[in-house]
Amino acid sequence: MSWKSKADHHSSTSVVTQKWTLFLCFGSFFSGMLFTNRMWTIPEHKGMARTTSVEAEELKLASEGCGLKSLQQQEVNFSSKDIFGKVFKTRDAIHTLDKTISNLEMELAAAKSVHESIQSGSPLSEDSKQIDRSGRRKYLMVVGINTAFSSRKRRDSVRATWMPQGEKRRKLEEEKGIIVRFVIGHSVTSGGILDRAVEAEDKKHGDLLRLDHVEGYLELSAKTKIYFATAVALWDADFYVKVDDDVHVNIGTLGETLVRHRTKPRVYIGCMKSGPVLSQRGVRYHEPEYWKFGEAGNKYFRHATGQLYAISKELASYISINQHLLHKYANEDVSLGSWFIGLDVEHIDDRRLCCGTPPDCEWKAQAGNICVASFDWSCSGICKSAERIKEVHRRCGEGENVLWSATF
Repeated sequence: MSWKSKADHHSSTSVVTQKWTLFLCFGSFFSGMLFTNRMWTIPEHKGMARTTSVEAEELKLASEGCGLKSLQQQEVNFSSKDIFGKVFKTRDAIHTLDKTISNLEMELAAAKSVHESIQSGSPLSEDSKQIDRSGRRKYLMVVGINTAFSSRKRRDSVRATWMPQGEKRRKLEEEKGIIVRFVIGHSVTSGGILDRAVEAEDKKHGDLLRLDHVEGYLELSAKTKIYFATAVALWDADFYVKVDDDVHVNIGTLGETLVRHRTKPRVYIGCMKSGPVLSQRGVRYHEPEYWKFGEAGNKYFRHATGQLYAISKELASYISINQHLLHKYANEDVSLGSWFIGLDVEHIDDRRLCCGTPPDCEWKAQAGNICVASFDWSCSGICKSAERIKEVHRRCGEGENVLWSATF
C-alpha cells in the first residue's frame, strides 16, 4: 500500500473515532445525570421500611384525621355507657324545677288571695293567717266540707259523728296527715250578722276554712275553684277532697282508698256519671249553656258526682294557677269535669264513694266492703241529714279502730 493510501485510511478512521468519541461523551453525560437523579437518596436507618408518596399521604391522613375520629369514637362509647344515667338525672332536675316553680306560683297565689281579702275586708280563717309563718309539711289529704250559713245544724251533726274534734282532730293532722275543714265564704254584707256568727263558731271549734268568696247557690262553681286554690296554697297534700255537709264519710277508708293512687300524678276520683243536659228553664240543674253540648237530649261528658270527689295535687295546682281562665257552668260538678277535658287525667270510677244509706251501706260493711261515703240519691245527700246522720254513722261507720290503726 502506498503512503497516500495509508494516510487516507488513517484519516477516515480518525474521523469515525472522533464522532464516536463525541457520541460516547454525550451519552455518558446523560447516563450519569439519569443515574444520579434516581440513586442519590438520603440513606435510611437500617431496618426502617421505605414509604412511597402514596403511603406517606395515607399516613398523614391517619395521623391528622383518623386519630381524632378514634378519640371521638372513644368518647361516644364512653358516653353511651352513662347516657341513661344522665337522662334520668336531667329528667329529675326538670321535675324538681317544675315542682319548685309550681310551689312558688301557689304561694304567690295564696299571698295574693290573702292580700285581696285584707283589702276587701273579708274575714280570714286562722289557717290563712298562718300561711306566711308556718313551714309546709306533707299531708295525705285535705278534706273540705262544703257548707253554708244556714247549715249550722248539719255542721254540728257532722262534728258529732265522723269528723274528729279537739285533740283528736289535731292528732289526725299530726299522725295521719289528714286535714278536715268546713269550707265557707262570707255574706254579701261582709262583717254582718252572718259573718259574725260564723266567726264565733270558728273560735269555738277551730275547724272552718274561710274563703274570699260571696256565698250563694248559683256560685258553687266559683266556690269550688276558690276552695282548691286556697287549700293547695295552705297545705301541701297528695289529695284534695270536696264533700257536701249532708254526706256521711268514713275518713280511714277514704285515706286507704286514695293512697292506692298516690304514685299517679293526675287522678280524678269519684263516682263517674254522664247525666242529661237540661235545657228547660225553671227545672233543677238547668244548664243555661246547654247549646254548647250539642243537640237537644245530649248528655254531659263523664264527670264525678258532686257529693264527694278527690283530685291529686297536680290538678289542684292547675286549678289554682289557671283559676281566672277556667269557665264556670251552672253545676259545680260539671264545671270541675270540664276543667280536666283536654288534660292527661286518669278518671277513676269508685262506687264505694256513693253508697246508699242503710241498708245498702250496712250490707256492704257486713260483707267487708266498707263504704267511703253514703247518701240518698233522691235528696243528693242524706235526707234530713241533721237528724239521720247519727243512725247512718252507727250502722255504716267504720269504727275508730280503722282510722287510728290505718297506715298511710
